[in-house]
Amino acid sequence: MSRRPNILLITSDQQHWNTIGAFQPEISTPNLDRLACQGTTFDRAYCPNPTCTPSRASIITGQYPSQHGAWTLGTKLLEDRHTVGESFQDAGYRTALVGKAHFQPLKSTEDYPSVEAYPILQDLEHWRNFNGPFYGFDHVELARNHTNEAHVGQHYALWLEEQGCANWREYFLPPTGTMDPTQTYTWPIPEQYHYNTWIAERTTSLLEQYKKADDPFFMWASFFDPHPEYLVPEPWDSMYDPEKLTIPSLTPGEHDRNPPHFRLTQEENPDFSHLAETGFGIHGYRSHHYYEYGSKSRLTEYDKKKLVAVYYGMISMMDKYIGSILDKLDELGLSEDTLVVFTTDHGHFFGQHGLQAKGGFHYEDLIKLPFIARYPGRVPAGKRTEAMQSLVDLAPTFLSFCNIPIPPAMTGIDQKDVWLGNADTARQHALCEFRHEPSTIHQKTYIEQRYKITVYYNQTYGELFDLEADPGELRNLWDEPGYEQLKAELLLKYIWAELGKEPMPMPRIHHA
Repeated sequence: MSRRPNILLITSDQQHWNTIGAFQPEISTPNLDRLACQGTTFDRAYCPNPTCTPSRASIITGQYPSQHGAWTLGTKLLEDRHTVGESFQDAGYRTALVGKAHFQPLKSTEDYPSVEAYPILQDLEHWRNFNGPFYGFDHVELARNHTNEAHVGQHYALWLEEQGCANWREYFLPPTGTMDPTQTYTWPIPEQYHYNTWIAERTTSLLEQYKKADDPFFMWASFFDPHPEYLVPEPWDSMYDPEKLTIPSLTPGEHDRNPPHFRLTQEENPDFSHLAETGFGIHGYRSHHYYEYGSKSRLTEYDKKKLVAVYYGMISMMDKYIGSILDKLDELGLSEDTLVVFTTDHGHFFGQHGLQAKGGFHYEDLIKLPFIARYPGRVPAGKRTEAMQSLVDLAPTFLSFCNIPIPPAMTGIDQKDVWLGNADTARQHALCEFRHEPSTIHQKTYIEQRYKITVYYNQTYGELFDLEADPGELRNLWDEPGYEQLKAELLLKYIWAELGKEPMPMPRIHHA
């Protein structure tokens, strides 16, 4: 009997699907290219929600946000939810997460306590004595800040101090740190203290431990980049010439047929107050002539180019440290026995459709993902396929590869045969949810091979795109004459998809 594989999941944060150098010549990612050469690239992979907490909770539960309950940012994944790490632990695996979790919010309440919240977030004595258990991971090393955010703390801050970086607060924003909030693009933190270095170092250290003990492992190396603010240390900040890059932009008139919130994003001072319900911030519902993060300065033509150059630089720097993890697998002789998956939690806008960052805009730029699987001698090397994937499929597929029973409440699909090249596809569609307010911002998208349709709760508007004839998604067919029958068919297929993803926590065991 062959040894059960180890599982190594490597993720970025908010990475556009078309940012892998093997398929996009304007960016350099030699280590992701190596993975693509040695494994299979899935060109039609999707997130179940285009924001962090819901998608990340789906990765570890194998359920959609509407099922696991962490439905938007500022919520938490309740501790009673079964996670894939618990299944691995029961099967004798070591389980670890290094980097970004974001399963819990930055605020804690009596009813919904959060260890990722202030003030415990920055209580370094707490983190000195806590490495888990946490959502099925027996060992965690966490941080919460993207680039220079004031949320810095947890295990990353401890590591900075252990590395002798006594002045680490100089590289982070007030009130935690003292960095000038007007500084853009170049992050003065030395590369040796960057969280990419920390994640790679701690991941490789754990790999060494598991190898020495001959322990099978399920590990998640969870990087923070290229999530904005657009900041990266030298020399990565100047690696790309903004004048030589293709800069996406708005196509005049493309939002004329779209729901009203699309058009509002292109106004100077749009009013989204009619959508405000919980009183908390609404991602993406603002003027997209401005940054979402950090400075509220209006985006100049230079900024629109430079931010893409820095975004690419962040990806290239991260790629270097992903490479060091892959190198360690080789060095330890673990590569042949380890299934490696690289993906991200959701996509990103950097000018496409006149949009920046993320929000309730289910274009492919935001919901489609880079996605590569490598398992030497088993997953075909150098292959590209359009077999649809979803992040909800990761948990059941990982368990399937390790011959561990898949909990019946998981609603993701086992993709093992597809990854092995023994089946062409395991799913005919993908679903993406975005519920950012209880009722006013609540939408779902059904995507099949050619068409996609988006519906909104209690609204008669929507989106319908023909991805074959209109890959740039510039012509919304929702209200177009002549497309009524197609729209009706897709709405019925969407309803079938919703019915089909309902969990069955147990089989039927008798007639009554």
